[in-house]
Amino acid sequence: MKITKLLTIAFASALLFTTSCSDDDQVNQEMYYGNGFLIANEGNFGKPNADVTFVSSDLSIKQDNIFSANNGNSNLGDVLQTITFSGDNAYLLLNNSNKIQIVNRYNFKTTGEITAQLNSPRYMAFANNNIYVTNDKYGGDKFVSVYKASDLSFVKKINFTDNAERIVEAGNNIFVQNASYGFGNKITYITTSNNEVQSTITLPNGNINKMIASNGVVYAIAAGTSDSYIYQISNTGSITKTYTLTGIANATNLEIEKGKFYFSSGLNVFAMDLTATTAPTTPLFTVANSIDPYSNLYGFSVVNDKIFTSDANGFTEDSKISVYSTSGSLLKTFTAGKASNGAFWN
Repeated sequence: MKITKLLTIAFASALLFTTSCSDDDQVNQEMYYGNGFLIANEGNFGKPNADVTFVSSDLSIKQDNIFSANNGNSNLGDVLQTITFSGDNAYLLLNNSNKIQIVNRYNFKTTGEITAQLNSPRYMAFANNNIYVTNDKYGGDKFVSVYKASDLSFVKKINFTDNAERIVEAGNNIFVQNASYGFGNKITYITTSNNEVQSTITLPNGNINKMIASNGVVYAIAAGTSDSYIYQISNTGSITKTYTLTGIANATNLEIEKGKFYFSSGLNVFAMDLTATTAPTTPLFTVANSIDPYSNLYGFSVVNDKIFTSDANGFTEDSKISVYSTSGSLLKTFTAGKASNGAFWN
C-alpha cells in the first residue's frame, strides 16, 4: 500500500475513531474499504434503501451507507441480496431492482452494472471466466444466467423446473441449490466447459437450508424434524461424507472457518470440527430473541475469525449486529442498515 493511502486511512480514522459515520456530509475524502468487513443491508422490499456498512478489522470504525456516500448520494437499489468479489471489484446483487451493481471494492465508486436477463436474481458465482447468477421469480421463471466476466455480455440461460437459490463454484464447476426457504433436497451440477447440466444430486435426508463451498468442496446443511445433516459433496458431484447432527433439529446458517463448521438451530449457534464423528451437545452461544421469529439470526456470517449475527429488528428499524469470537465471546454490538443479511471480508 502506498504511503499516501496510509495517510488517508490514518486521517479518516482520526475523524471517525470509535463513532459511527452515518451522515454522508461527514465523509470529506476518499475512504479505503479494504482490510475490513462489508455488511449487506437489504433495505425494505419495494424501496430503494439498500446499502452497505463498512466496519474496520478491529471493529473500531463503522461507516454506514458507503455506496451512497461515494456515488453522489445516489440510491443503490431495492433489496441487496448478496455481495461477491472478483479482482478489484465488488458485485452488489439487487434482487428487486433486477440489477448487479459493480463497484471498485476499495473506494466503492461504480465501475459498471449488469441488467440484461435478470429476473429476481438471488446469488452469483464466478468460474471459467464467466459469471453465473441464479434467478428465481416467485411463481415464475427459475434459471441461471451466464455472462462473460471480461465484458459482462450475456452468454446463455440455463432453465430449471425446481428452485434456483444459492450457487457456488468448486473445482471450476458450478453447483446450484434447488431448494429455498427450507423446502427441497436437490443440487444441480453444471460443467463450465459447455455450461450444460451434468447431473442432479439428491440428498437422502432433510431439506436443504444452505449450500456453501470451501477449499474446492461443496457442503450442504439439511434440516430434519429431530436430526439434521451436513453433506460433503465432491467437485464432480458425488456425496462423499454425511455428518448426522443427532438431536439438532432444523439446522441452518452453515459456515466454515479454519477447520470448523458453524451453524445454528433456533437461537443456538454451534461449532463442530470437520473431523468430528459426533454432533455437539452444547451451543457455542445463544442469541437473544427478537421481536418476531423472522428477525432472529437474519444474518449469520463467519469471516476472519469473527462471527457476525444480525437481528433484523422487525425489518422496520435498523438491524442489531452482534459480533462474537469463534470461541463464543461477545466482542461488539452496533446497528447497521435495514435487514442486514451478511458480512463479507474485503
